[in-house]
Amino acid sequence: MPSFDIVSEVDKQEVRNAVDQVNKEVSTRFDFKGSDARIEQAEYQLTVFADDEFKLEQVLDILRTKLTKRNVDVRCLDKERVEKISGNKVKQTVTVKTGLDSELAKKVVRAIKDGGLKVQASIQGEVVRVTGTKKDALQETIQLVKKSVNDFPLQFQNFRD
Repeated sequence: MPSFDIVSEVDKQEVRNAVDQVNKEVSTRFDFKGSDARIEQAEYQLTVFADDEFKLEQVLDILRTKLTKRNVDVRCLDKERVEKISGNKVKQTVTVKTGLDSELAKKVVRAIKDGGLKVQASIQGEVVRVTGTKKDALQETIQLVKKSVNDFPLQFQNFRD
């Protein structure tokens, strides 16, 4: 039976490259001269440091631009609240979300079932596997999911005949 997987993945190396580019640009820009603005990365956890909230937003804007140029969808960024550290300095933790959490997986399965297509969708960890008898039904399912879930980046992989 033909099948495919609905996943949400981010290339960790592209994120690292974008973070390196942001740090390099911030160190050379005139408006950040003498500032302690930077991004530190630990796996999919980014910590953005800046002198004030305005500069923090500027660094995040540069990050979004660099990620977009490297084909990383910025909808996967989950920002937490801004924390004050010593003096005026602030930091913010940004998580790069990967995988489908159970809530989003249930939303995808519900959208497929409500679509009335002759396919079966099952949640397997952080992946939703869709199986059907015809390839056309699977392609219609991909179009349906693209229309119904637009608040989180999804990829369609592992298409099998």
